[in-house]
Amino acid sequence: MNVLMGSGRPRKVATVVIGAGHCGLAMSYCLSQRAIDHVVLERGEVANSWRRERWDSLRLLTPNWQTSLPGFGYRGSDPDGFMSMPEVISFIDRYATTIAAPVETGVCVTAVQPRDGGYRVDTTAGCWLCRTLVIASGAFNKPVMPRVSTAIPSNLLSLTTQQYRNPEQLPQGGVLIVGGSATGLQLADEIHRSGRPVSLSVGEHVRMPRCYRGRDIFWWMDKIGVSDQRYDEVDDLRRVRGVPSPQLVGTADKRTLNLNGLASNGVKVVGRLMEVRDHCAQFSGALSNVCKLADLKMNRLLDSIDQWAEANGLNGTERAGPEFQSTRVDECPALNLDLSSGEIKTVIWATGYRPDYSWLQVPVLDRKGNLRHDGGVVDAPGIYVMGLPFMRRRKSSFIYGAEEDAVDLSDHLVDYLHGSYRSSLVQVV
Repeated sequence: MNVLMGSGRPRKVATVVIGAGHCGLAMSYCLSQRAIDHVVLERGEVANSWRRERWDSLRLLTPNWQTSLPGFGYRGSDPDGFMSMPEVISFIDRYATTIAAPVETGVCVTAVQPRDGGYRVDTTAGCWLCRTLVIASGAFNKPVMPRVSTAIPSNLLSLTTQQYRNPEQLPQGGVLIVGGSATGLQLADEIHRSGRPVSLSVGEHVRMPRCYRGRDIFWWMDKIGVSDQRYDEVDDLRRVRGVPSPQLVGTADKRTLNLNGLASNGVKVVGRLMEVRDHCAQFSGALSNVCKLADLKMNRLLDSIDQWAEANGLNGTERAGPEFQSTRVDECPALNLDLSSGEIKTVIWATGYRPDYSWLQVPVLDRKGNLRHDGGVVDAPGIYVMGLPFMRRRKSSFIYGAEEDAVDLSDHLVDYLHGSYRSSLVQVV
């Protein structure tokens, strides 16, 4: 489709959706169901981030039966398995085709600014004018690099998880992985299995078993209502939105991945990386306390599951086995690591991501560069966002969480277009 009309004038639509990942496509489906004229602009290909910015062996944390989008669900033969990246890409590709989403690929948005009661969207393929805008460009655009990263010796290979693909791209020798969420643990496991010594620097983290009482942990989280918890039902929303992803991995054997297992296999677990001075990495001495807090929160979750199961007549196994044991921490964990000794050849930063709104010329960002929004309703008339952590519900950042968010926000968007919009912004976060 040609973005510019024959005269070179901007094209007009009711809604521009930025991003053709699962969130942008879920919104496109809901807008089509409501007969809202729209276009989906994508800088690369459909599911571009899944194609270009993930490591080779990555699989979804959620089981296949839970992988669904509005009007489209998993229909394969392995409902309890976990999709690989090629399978995720194929799933999203099929969805875009099935719903006939009006996607313009290879179109990079360069600027968005207010214009005549709506917005002007400048792109590498021309200009669009719209009354409403949906930002579905993702929450994982730019890797978060802590300040300490600038002090890493220049002779070491330093990679973000966006740059990492597989162990074969790494030099032989030790690897320091910074970050103890799902990504950090998965890479520590994979790289250690390749024969390289691994040190894992761990800060605050969320610990969970893969399965509990014969069911996947996400099955239980759905049943007890944790996944559906709304953003306006929590006391400290900023903190909850910053909670790291749970220490899980999706494998055929449905194994639990935790610090105990890694340490037993030879991974060296250390505390949070605080600074690098004179080519020496220095770690926090609070590793034991951090692990005890993660154990406490895990057991609280499992207690809630036990209570629900008993109240609903579901019998299950006792909480036993290595996946439920308290995290073991050395009495005197290492506080220093010499980066000039030759032991470490690579540092991988599994320290999270942040969105990129450099093109957004609308005053809706806070001092940290985050969107001010109330459950996806941005602090500017007619702008919405999709796909942020705990945006409307705890499950918002997972593929299956996009459906309910898209339904809610498309309802709001339609009311706005029809003039029946009433501001719901009670607390902009």
